Amino acid sequence: MAPSLVVSAMHSHAVAHRRGRRQRVVVASSGGASPPPKLVTFLGKGGSGKTTAATIAAQYYASEGLKTCLVVQSQDPTAEQLMGSKIGNSLTECAANFSAIKLETSKLLLEPLDRIKKVDAQVNFTQGILEGERNLEFLRSSFFSAGRSNSQPEFDVIVYDCNNTEETLRLIGATDRARSYLRYVRDLAEKTDMGRLASPSLLKLVYDSARPNGKTSEGRLSTEIWNEIEQLLEVWFADPSKLACFLIVDPRRSISVSSALRYWGCTTQAGGQICGAFGYTEDPSEMHQEVAQKFLPLSLSFLPFLPNDSSADWSRALSSLSQNAKEQLRNTSTLVYPSVSFDSVQKSLSLFMPDFDKSEIKLYQYRGGSELLIEAGDQRRVIKLPPTMQGKPEFCGAVRFNFQPK
Repeated sequence: MAPSLVVSAMHSHAVAHRRGRRQRVVVASSGGASPPPKLVTFLGKGGSGKTTAATIAAQYYASEGLKTCLVVQSQDPTAEQLMGSKIGNSLTECAANFSAIKLETSKLLLEPLDRIKKVDAQVNFTQGILEGERNLEFLRSSFFSAGRSNSQPEFDVIVYDCNNTEETLRLIGATDRARSYLRYVRDLAEKTDMGRLASPSLLKLVYDSARPNGKTSEGRLSTEIWNEIEQLLEVWFADPSKLACFLIVDPRRSISVSSALRYWGCTTQAGGQICGAFGYTEDPSEMHQEVAQKFLPLSLSFLPFLPNDSSADWSRALSSLSQNAKEQLRNTSTLVYPSVSFDSVQKSLSLFMPDFDKSEIKLYQYRGGSELLIEAGDQRRVIKLPPTMQGKPEFCGAVRFNFQPK
């Protein structure tokens, strides 16, 4: 139901403590009074160093006293090699404030159904139909992982490393699609006889299974639950303080630079925000400065080279991090560049879509002209229009595009 690793994770892993006793550890939670962990991820062309950057970031956050978890969605041993320790499918405590876990999709697929079945056993909504059902595995995505209980969040930061940038973008974009489908489902639930009859019980069944923000449906109206779900879907991936996406680029390879610029536009189209860019260099040159100019107003900071054939000297690696790199990793709550700008005077809309060409973008008005559907790349995005811009067929022709930052 919830659109992220942090929100949708529900399972608590029991892991061995260093002293031998077993301890319950929460990888992620949205419950309780404390804020949920920040999710950090890196996007870029394969071979550009995403896993190395994720490991450096996780080590840095831990060194700053933040309880950090590195989540690896890959069979690539790079992270294990850099850390000098094995990463398993249960939490591994690697150092002070630093744990790691490797996601294995097959072991996570049935978790959402199991949660629904447990709630259904209490409310008896499906009269036992769900019992024994094991054919809904496709409902689970590998991104919606591993760790929540009713206790307070255990981690301050979760660094997510996926070997496939396209998969990460699709999952970020799934949030916007879920919002669109949610509106349709809500209309059916509130405006049809069948929906008004069945939806309250079904809605509460799903809500109590996921329990966003640690709440239950008890004593709450269906309207309140619908509104909360829609708000969760709307703000999560668009808020860089909750999800920080960074680009990874190899300044020596033009294809890596081009791919990073494209992923910037794709992330914007998917509804996410890029907070900055990182590259690798031992000696910044004029070439690197030229590359940095292409990413303005994003800041391009450089990370130290780390050998992959042995474990890294993390004390030395972290001490060699530039002040710019540290600031960039810390300060992710500032919106670098708005993806949508409304001009109420001119009654116009500006879209910021880096690296896209106008011929690649299609615009449609729907829902009576109250929303604008944008198709670009393999993503769809829906923008709700201000009242003064709604219902005007000529509006699509007046949309302005910014393909490069000003």
